[in-house]
Amino acid sequence: METKFTISEVLRTSWAALKSQIWILAGLFIGYTILSLVINLLFIPAAMTSVALNIIVNLIFVVISLIFSLGYLKNLFQTLDGEEPQFSAYGQQARKIGTYFVANLLYAILVVIGTFLLIIPGVYIALRLQFYGPLIVEEDAGIIDSLRKSWDMTKDQVWPLFLLALVILGICIVGFILLGVGIFVAYPLVMLMCCCVYRKLNSPLV
Repeated sequence: METKFTISEVLRTSWAALKSQIWILAGLFIGYTILSLVINLLFIPAAMTSVALNIIVNLIFVVISLIFSLGYLKNLFQTLDGEEPQFSAYGQQARKIGTYFVANLLYAILVVIGTFLLIIPGVYIALRLQFYGPLIVEEDAGIIDSLRKSWDMTKDQVWPLFLLALVILGICIVGFILLGVGIFVAYPLVMLMCCCVYRKLNSPLV
């Protein structure tokens, strides 16, 4: 099995990219976190009194989460390309929320089914299908196509991806330990690492 990436190189590249745009990437994540907290504090208690209002509030929250995830992925790729992240990315990616939502749902279902089968199959499926999001953002892939391409890209790369996942978990834990504030640096870093690995696995030159 030929490893198409090294964790040290991915970490080095991602950290260099993060340093160049850390205030923007961290700021966007902080802004999203604050918005989520505001929605929870102001609207969720009121929504509990009405089924219809509860559905509407949760729907709004899901839509905001999907738009942020897609737009932030685009910002991360812009950062890797040496560009300044553009807020317009969120509007441009908004049209893909339906595709992303269904692909995300299918991914979750498959991982849950695999997890019930003695856990290991769930981890395997999660590692193989994890790049559906970047494929939707970068290649405008469809629901099934994004999952299929991710499966094809990660062939023979499960062990390196598993080690990468452990490193990412460690970075996130350290971020939480640092008074919780560190997660605002850890999150964009690990997301950049995922985008960097996606590029390497998806490149015909590798």
